[in-house]
Amino acid sequence: MQVIGLISGTSVDGIDAALVDITGDGTAISVELLSGATYPYPASLRSHILDVCAGKPLSMAEFAELDDAIAHQFAQAALQIQATHPTATLIGSHGQTVFHKPPQPISADSSLPLPATQKQATSSPFPLGYSLQLGRGALIANLTGISTISNFRAADIAAGGQGAPLVSPIDACLLGHPTLSRCIQNIGGIGNVTYLPAQPQRHGQSPSSSSQIAGWDTGPGNALLDLAVHQLSGGTQSYDQDGNWAASGTPDQSLVAHWLQHDFFHQPPPKSTGRELFGQAYWDQCALDATAATLSSADLLATLTELTAAAIAHSYHKFLPQMPDQVLVCGGGSRNRYLMQRLQALLSPSAVLTTDDAGLNADFKEAIAFAVLAYWRVHGVPGNLPEVTGAQQPALLGEIYTAG
Repeated sequence: MQVIGLISGTSVDGIDAALVDITGDGTAISVELLSGATYPYPASLRSHILDVCAGKPLSMAEFAELDDAIAHQFAQAALQIQATHPTATLIGSHGQTVFHKPPQPISADSSLPLPATQKQATSSPFPLGYSLQLGRGALIANLTGISTISNFRAADIAAGGQGAPLVSPIDACLLGHPTLSRCIQNIGGIGNVTYLPAQPQRHGQSPSSSSQIAGWDTGPGNALLDLAVHQLSGGTQSYDQDGNWAASGTPDQSLVAHWLQHDFFHQPPPKSTGRELFGQAYWDQCALDATAATLSSADLLATLTELTAAAIAHSYHKFLPQMPDQVLVCGGGSRNRYLMQRLQALLSPSAVLTTDDAGLNADFKEAIAFAVLAYWRVHGVPGNLPEVTGAQQPALLGEIYTAG
């Protein structure tokens, strides 16, 4: 089956589209990337999305308009990615996250009755988390004429999970190794990791066969760096090309150590996060701290880059059963040479590579993952890993919208 995977991540820098050919049954699958491209949002739409992520209020009419505007961009990306290929059978669209609230611990005096198997809780009257992705699948299906799966996080959240990260079972199927333990580290706007112990079983065997697989969000990825670059450049740059600006500075290690005291970094998995925690308000505080420490712009970027790398290394040392043989990086951060150098320095002797080195495109791995999740959905294969998300049971992920 030829399937299109679509996602715009926390960085809101554009829609990643992957056209893939998927063969196999259940989780014993093979995936071939036929085409991959990133389609930037129009500047005004990106700005609008970032404002909403930062808490700008919307009327219901404005909300509906934004939902449809994003769906239109996703549909255009789907049509363009297959322009020189036969029409795909299916689209898996993650959409654009604009709000993410993980479950929180229940307060001791809560009178809310909970089942004995409840794994997660909250200090609010509602024990479930909440996550909102815009770009409704019904409109994408209508505009493209292709059946579309969307709203992947809802079923995991309904089962008590975080709704993220969802890529871990795909990592297990496509990137497991018979003799090497691996961490698959995505660095988008937010970082997330999948830990894969050596898997001597056959390639593609169901990841549920290994309870040692783990995964969680590691903290800020490119989101803080991009906010910093935009402000420090007076709006003339949106990201630090190859990390060159940061590489010209010197990180303030005492400031990194101070930032790492944040509760999120010490919270055990399952855990997930987003711009609600590591967004504009967090960046504003970082900027104030940097001013107090009299850091130059280059030193501030170096320090933020160090935070991203140090948060990843800290979580590995704190939460993994052992350090991996290899770390395979994907996402935009895999193209930041300075960040990759800092990761290698902090994670040695683990080898820091990219998923390209294991045969899976580092730029489009996340989009490929949502093509696979859509494939699993129509074949009745659960798409979440409860040991990663904290859900009470495996679940079929995504809502199906047929073209018509």
